[in-house]
Amino acid sequence: MSSVGGMDGSPPVAEFQPTVTHGGRFLRYNIFGNLFEITRKYQPPVMPIGRGAYGIVCSVMNFETREMVAIKKIANAFDNHMDAKRTLREIKLLRHLDHENIIGIRDVIPPPVPQAFNDVYIGTELMDTDLHHIIRSNQELSEEHSQYFLYQILRGLKYIHSANVIHVDLKPSNLLVNANCDLKICDFGLARPSSESDMMTEYVVTRWYRAPELLLNSTDYSAAIDVWSVGCIFMELINRQPLFPGRDHMHQMRLITEARVTHATHPTSPSYNSIPSSSSAHNIAARQVIGTPTDDELGFIRNEDARKYMRHLPQFPRRPFVSLFPRMQPVALDLIERMLTFNPLQRITVEEALEHPYLERLHDVADEPICTDPFSFDFEQQALTEDQMKQLIFNEAIELNPNFRY
Repeated sequence: MSSVGGMDGSPPVAEFQPTVTHGGRFLRYNIFGNLFEITRKYQPPVMPIGRGAYGIVCSVMNFETREMVAIKKIANAFDNHMDAKRTLREIKLLRHLDHENIIGIRDVIPPPVPQAFNDVYIGTELMDTDLHHIIRSNQELSEEHSQYFLYQILRGLKYIHSANVIHVDLKPSNLLVNANCDLKICDFGLARPSSESDMMTEYVVTRWYRAPELLLNSTDYSAAIDVWSVGCIFMELINRQPLFPGRDHMHQMRLITEARVTHATHPTSPSYNSIPSSSSAHNIAARQVIGTPTDDELGFIRNEDARKYMRHLPQFPRRPFVSLFPRMQPVALDLIERMLTFNPLQRITVEEALEHPYLERLHDVADEPICTDPFSFDFEQQALTEDQMKQLIFNEAIELNPNFRY
């Protein structure tokens, strides 16, 4: 299989010069106005590779292990209680999960001053790009690429679900990729236990990949919500644009039930030549795909108000995917339809998806490990104060750096 390209083609930036701090134990950088302070085992050069609302991400070499890592600075990590909880959850989960298709944690950098810190630095494996950038690039993607990405997502999810964990926030930007097409799932800040029956109080998951049961505020959610997200992601890989790009909560449900999907004819999409385009635009009329759910498909909804809402929506028939995407393999479309089943109780599981004929060439149950030690969310059962969360994160940093001395 051919490789995929890197994140962008921008020229390299000038080296950032560090200042030695805290008795020589730390190096402090000013990166585009962002303070970035890391331990001396990480030597220059430091290269910024991403930034967001949380802070900044830089690549740097660990000179003790000779490994390039990505270090994410979470600025003011304890200003918001939910954000601090997400940070602690992600650290604990990444330390517990060990799988080829899950990003590996390499470090939690000890703070310069114990207890008196507000920023958290997390080191992980360094990857080249993510599926979000690839989808929106001019990078050619064959169906073989998309199939291999799908297989790796499902392989990683099998392990995650076996650990009693639901990822909850799967989307292209949370799927990291190397040039050799290796894929790793990241960002476990919203992950929940699969045994939990209460609705997520901090639910802010990306709308476009949100399963119907979450849009309907179902209290009985399961690992099936991840499978729906994977179906949306796979169609986005093929189509080179989001399947259900809802503007808000209500619009998202309308897009699913009315299923009016506009197909991109991206020049590098496998379906580019399979969809006729008009002379005036490189897209085709919206078409009904999922359709309005039947009473049987609504059977999982316990809330009567939600049932009434769904029954009063305009009725649209479901159209088989094979009639809409005639050039795609029917076996691939069958898997997609099973992943995008409205009723989560009828939706295909990750294990069943891996055994589907579409993935027969890649599937090897002996090479699809499970987690034999389920993850415990017990630390979340108590109402943790800011100082307690700070101490727990500090403990994680010291466990990862047993030789660090103040």
